[in-house]
Amino acid sequence: MLKKMSDPALDEVFVSSKPAFDGRLLHVHVDKVRLPNGRTTTREMADHQGAIAVVPILPDGSIIFVKQFRYPMGTVMYELPAGKIDPGEDKDVCAVRELSEETGYEADNWEYLGAIATTPGFTNEVIYLYAATGLHRHAQHTDPDEFITVESIPRDKILPMIEEGLLYDAKSLAALGILSMKGKL
Repeated sequence: MLKKMSDPALDEVFVSSKPAFDGRLLHVHVDKVRLPNGRTTTREMADHQGAIAVVPILPDGSIIFVKQFRYPMGTVMYELPAGKIDPGEDKDVCAVRELSEETGYEADNWEYLGAIATTPGFTNEVIYLYAATGLHRHAQHTDPDEFITVESIPRDKILPMIEEGLLYDAKSLAALGILSMKGKL
């Protein structure tokens, strides 16, 4: 879990909030806050229920990635399987569900890697990262509005993909980086 820290020289204090947009994925509001120097300012914030991302590792060490078109980026992207946590859903249950839905794989072994704050300058989104091994292939069963292909990529091809600008999804890079620092990649 993410730990919260406080420092009186840095803390901002909530004063009020005004809704700005209420969508299917994002809920945006403009908050008024009091700064450490006593002045007030506004903070635009997008609320997000949180998400998970999974590093599925095959017995030969290859990693399962998904490819999908990401409208905000205007391109097809390589990413680790991931998805948002449904209201009231446990993050561990979400990880199992999303791996199965997006890739058609189920895993015997799960390791929690940690959590990341994606872009804390404007959203409270947290993505919980996992590694999955002991994979078994079943049928992919994506949501009706998801068009995803699954690709197994050998470990030795991943760094060149990053260097070539083919793999740049932040959650994927963070999860792979944690695994690498643990000596497991």
